[in-house]
Amino acid sequence: MAAERSRRWHLEAKLQHHIKKFLFDEAGATAIEYGLIAAGIALAIIAAVNGLGTTLNTQFTSINTSLK
Repeated sequence: MAAERSRRWHLEAKLQHHIKKFLFDEAGATAIEYGLIAAGIALAIIAAVNGLGTTLNTQFTSINTSLK
């Protein structure tokens, strides 16, 4: 009976340890932060390329019109 209580206490202590380790683990938060940074950079690149594309389209239309 005492051995059963000791084993149960040991299992509960291990479970508490793993729960605390999980709650204070910040590795996932770091991965999310890197993902958000990458998404921000991608949005900036898309906005720049979109703006550049509009400018180039205007230039090519102007050149096309002047060649006619």
